[in-house]
Order: sequence, then structure tokens, then C-alpha cells
Amino acid sequence: MTAAQADLQAEFPEMPEELRIDRPAVADGAALWRMARDSEVLDLNSSYSYLLWCRDFADTSAVARAEPGGPPVGFVTAYLRPDRPRTLLVWQVAVDAAHRGRGLATRLLDALTARVADEHGVTGIETTITPGNTASERLFLSYAQRHGAAVEREVLFETRQFPDGPHEPEVLYRIGPLSV
Repeated sequence: MTAAQADLQAEFPEMPEELRIDRPAVADGAALWRMARDSEVLDLNSSYSYLLWCRDFADTSAVARAEPGGPPVGFVTAYLRPDRPRTLLVWQVAVDAAHRGRGLATRLLDALTARVADEHGVTGIETTITPGNTASERLFLSYAQRHGAAVEREVLFETRQFPDGPHEPEVLYRIGPLSV
């Protein structure tokens, strides 16, 4: 266990010690799709997209497993921005209902960004959050605070830009520079 993991374990003592965070595999795609669907908050992408994500972006994504080799109980999908390769765009974060409230999303996000910073030199993250999604706001604002990073916000996509019906605006959160 790293020092950062020990700190998180101390902060969230009810989190099982056997919890493992690793890269997703294609076989995890269906579980990620189900968690996104069951969250009732995330935009649900096609099941095909989660399979592709687990294949093509496994290096910049993470899953949590409650038991070695078991199914994912939480995930973070992310990618490096093509025009800003030192920026990690966090696409979705979800935790299975049975594992919520124990700091798993925090642990996943910290573990993923530490790994990607080490492997790819990432110095900042971005994510979008719809107004009123207080759980995501808390997750990312506390992340910024833990990592001594500034937060900038601006509307990335207005409601009128979404072609498939009413959709809240997506507010871009830029967090950095990071001290991971």
C-alpha cells in the first residue's frame, strides 16, 4: 500500500482493505455500462462504447474490485486530451450502489491521476458537471483541495447545443496544476 492509499484508508476506515484498483479489461465493459445506467445521473452511452473504452482507454481509466479477479464495483473513465496531452479529461465516475458512501470514488480518482501523472506527465484534469450534481461537485472540489490545485469553471456546452432534447449545460471544471 502506498502512502497515499494509507492516507485514504485512514480517512475512510470502512473501506475494505482488499479493495483493488486496476485498469479495466474489455470483459469489464458490461459492468461499467450497468453501473452508469443504474447511477441514474450519468448520461448512458451505448454498451458498445463501454467495451471500446475498456479496450482503447484502459491506460487512462480505472476500475475498483472488491475481490481479486471479481467484477468492478466502481470506475473512472478518462482520456488524455489530444490537443493537451498533459491534461486528463475525466469522462465518467460511478460506484455500484452497494459500495457508495465509503470514499471509493475519491480513492479511484486519486489512484488514477497518480498513475497517469507518473506514466504520462499529467499536470491537470478536466471534467464536466451539470448544475445541481452536488456529489460530483464535492468529489472534484475536494480533489482540487487535496492536491493543492486551483479550479476554474466555465460553461463548455450550452443547453441549446444538445441535439437530442433537453439537456442541462455541461460546466467544465479545470483543475491544476496538480501536486500528486
